[in-house]
Amino acid sequence: MSTDYYAVLGIERDASPEQIKKAYRKLARELHPDVATTEGSEDRFKDVSRAYEVLSNPEKREMYDRGVDPSAPGGGQGGFGAGFGFQDIFETFFGAAQGASAQRGPVPRARRGQDALLRLEVTLAEAAFGVHREVQVDTAVLCSTCEGSCCRPGTSPRTCDVCGGRGVVQRVARSFLGQVMTSSPCAACHGFGTVIPDPCPECSGEGRVRSRRTLSVDVPAGVETGTRIRMTGQGEVGPAGGPSGDVYLEIREKAHDLFVRRGDDLHCTLPVPMTAAALGTTVELETLDGPRAVDLRPGTQPGEVVVERGLGIGHLNGAGRGDLHIHVEVQVPTGLDEEQTDLLRRLATLRDEERPESRLAPAHPGVFAKLRDKLSGR
Repeated sequence: MSTDYYAVLGIERDASPEQIKKAYRKLARELHPDVATTEGSEDRFKDVSRAYEVLSNPEKREMYDRGVDPSAPGGGQGGFGAGFGFQDIFETFFGAAQGASAQRGPVPRARRGQDALLRLEVTLAEAAFGVHREVQVDTAVLCSTCEGSCCRPGTSPRTCDVCGGRGVVQRVARSFLGQVMTSSPCAACHGFGTVIPDPCPECSGEGRVRSRRTLSVDVPAGVETGTRIRMTGQGEVGPAGGPSGDVYLEIREKAHDLFVRRGDDLHCTLPVPMTAAALGTTVELETLDGPRAVDLRPGTQPGEVVVERGLGIGHLNGAGRGDLHIHVEVQVPTGLDEEQTDLLRRLATLRDEERPESRLAPAHPGVFAKLRDKLSGR
């Protein structure tokens, strides 16, 4: 191969497609015959275009890297291949937006409004059962004076005299291909095809005004921190009375004094005296559903968990609720008086626990059993 296309574009051989396009655009602007006046610039422009044609096409670039020049006679597709065309020329000299405007004509003045994100704080009980709330939002609403027309009442938009309502203007530019017709948005009407000679005095020709609104929302049971509720069409009105955007409410759940949430289950700690745990008792516990009697069997151990079914969080978009897990914390008495100490000593004597044996028991014997089985290859 007689030409090093990478050197022509001034890039490394491992350059990315974006680096190749960036290098081409820079050189094309400098060497285009309509811009450059130095001798040989037109030939260099053709070399740069040929290099970009090859390197911007993955298949042709792979052939070139193997030592085959696809742009040479018989080496591949001539002229403008799959990687190079008129769209690249328009993007290089006139911008992608202008090329798009030429294809679609006048752009609509009415556009969709933006979405809004609000944060809503709820309590644990509200997250468990759901709640109806009202939130205030500062947003854009339809102008009541012009009703989105952007014009003073009694007037209307006028067709642009510059572009004749097309929204674009065309001009002829000379290039190495000859004369090329290009299009760009009309500067007089900004591509809308119409102008507003007498804007609405209330909204200054926007078709919308700022206002504070109150929105009602039903927060379903089961929401948690990070849950988003979408309120379709409750966002700001678009320019010129365009469709409204959406409002997203992001939930933030406040921490509770007694309960900790894990999924749809609730967990709490219930401290009970040693004697109550030994003898068994009934404790009244304040739950999200009100007071509930919790029965503790005789001999309840520290760390034991009592599960109350259906007293947790409601399932989001489903029936039923999670459970309430009550973790028992047995309290050992301190500061005993003489009579209490004597009673405990008598109990220890009756149970032969005056001098307990010094032996250790694993907290989780099942864990050691599994480890033993694994080491023994069972």
